[in-house]
Formats: sequence, C-alpha cells, structure tokens
Amino acid sequence: MYILLDIKKDCSLVIPISNPEKLGGLKTVNFFLVKQEKSLSLIDAGYNTDSHWEALNLALNQNGLVLQDLTEIILTHHHIDHVGLVDRIVDAHPIPVYASPLSIPRLKRDKDFMELRVEFFEKLYYEMGCGETGEKQIAYLKKALLRNKGKAMRAEITAITDNEFLGFTILEVPGHSPDQLAFLDQQRKQLFAGDLLIEHISSNAIVEPDENGSRLPTISQQIDSLNKCAAFHIDSVFPGHGAVIQDPKALIHKRLERIEEKSELILRYIQSGHSTANEIAQVLYKNTYNEQFSLVMSEIIGHLDYLEAKKKVTMKKLQSICHYHVTV
Repeated sequence: MYILLDIKKDCSLVIPISNPEKLGGLKTVNFFLVKQEKSLSLIDAGYNTDSHWEALNLALNQNGLVLQDLTEIILTHHHIDHVGLVDRIVDAHPIPVYASPLSIPRLKRDKDFMELRVEFFEKLYYEMGCGETGEKQIAYLKKALLRNKGKAMRAEITAITDNEFLGFTILEVPGHSPDQLAFLDQQRKQLFAGDLLIEHISSNAIVEPDENGSRLPTISQQIDSLNKCAAFHIDSVFPGHGAVIQDPKALIHKRLERIEEKSELILRYIQSGHSTANEIAQVLYKNTYNEQFSLVMSEIIGHLDYLEAKKKVTMKKLQSICHYHVTV
C-alpha cells in the first residue's frame, strides 16, 4: 500500500512498508507522520527491521524532511509491530516517547508484571481445560520470558494521562490490547486507531490480565471501544494495518454485528454439549486451534466472558475446570 498525503498542508502521511507479502493477513504494517504547526509526530513505529527503517527515512526524504525533524513518537499500544523502531530512532535522534501508562510495564518488561502474566495464563489455560496444549504454551511463555528479558525498550516512556494531547483527543480503546489508545483529530475528523478497526479483517480481542492479575473482559471492552468511536463524527480512520477506512461507522456496525453472531454461534456449541472453552475452540477452529492456540483461546474465552456477563450462560467448576451451560 502506497498512500501519500501532503503533510505540507498539515495532513497525515501513511508510510509505505516494503515486503507486504510477508505479513500474511495483515497486508501492511502502517505507521504515520502527522505535521502540525510546531511538531512532526510519528504515530507508531513498525517492526525493528531494515525495510521499515528504510521506509521511514524514504518517506521523510520524499517530503523534504529528515529524521531530525521528528519531535516525538506516540504509540497506540505496546505490540511489537507498533513499537519496533522506537529505540533505533531515539538512539539516532533523542526525542520523547509517549504511550498509555499501561504500556510502560509491558514495554519495559517489568519483571514482576511479566511473571504475573505467565502465572495468569498458566491458571487460565488449566481452568479452561486446555490440558497438554496449554502446558506446552506455558512452557513456551516461560522460555520466552528468559529469552526476551533483555529486549525491554531502552527509551524513556512518558505516560499520556490527559484527555487532550498534541492537538488530539485521547480515546482509551482497550479490547485488542489493554493499553490501546486512539488519537482523534476532531478538526480534520481523522482517527489514528491502532488495531481497533481494520478494514479487511476483524481485530482480535486478546485476553490479558490487568495489573493485579485479574482477567479483563476483552469482548465487552472491544464493543465499548467501537461504540465510543462511533459516537464521534469521523471521516477517516488510519488503522495499524491495511487501507485507510473512509466509512468507519458502517464498518464498526459490521464488526459489532459479527461479535454478536460469533457469541450466538458459541452459545449453540454449548447447547450441543461442548461445555469447556477448550472443547469449543477445538470443534470451532479445527486445525487453527493448534496453529494459533493463544489467539483462538482468547477469542473463545472472551466470548464466554461476554455471554456470562449477559447472563446467557452460567459457569460452574468441576474439579477446578470451568464448565459453561446455557442459562435456563
């Protein structure tokens, strides 16, 4: 995708990323330059690859700019495809980095939080009846904890705590990620939405713990976040992946409908006798269950929490395993 808008007219620039064929269903990884009167902000920072570094510098140079013209980096959330170049940029050109306060322990790989997160998933996968597959995933997470402990972001991160920041209205839009923010330019009716809304695929609501280790209601959060954005007059959504979205309300409505359809489908599987999250995941996703275990389980667990919150199902533990039944 190569979409260039004239930043000299104080608009936004979507930076093209090379090798999009390697990104699978994501199509592209987008990050953005926003030129305002006294600033040139970079929203998100792609992967830490030479192709993304070259794309950033090429986009700057094609618009008569250099890296040293950047005044700050603003992050929508902590996922690796949104933060990869931060240290490389700041090493070459020291500028402030801003993100949600909830991003900081994740980006800094805070030892206590990262260990709490592994313990959370170990308990979760056991209670959801994941058995040996869950145990393998926990073994992987524990190895990754050791392998990646040196990959904490070196750059200092300043928490965004105000409702207005650098000319943007700050919207907290969790669901896909607990720390996800969207940046709304109300004057131009543009929203930089991270992974909240993507045109060609549904964004996953990913189960995560909060800072105390409690499970977040990710599907409910996703619904609230989509409705929050639908309440504003927005002409264009600049997403973390794929094309710019020109009719966001229609797409938001489609995504909300799809959430309800998926919940009703899961409800039917429970009615047919599949009572654990793991059983539902296996029969619904088949081969994808093994190929994308953590994402599949996030989807199922998130919907079960949503159905329970709506009082459509009840949960009872049998030998410490959660079993779900349709509410009578």
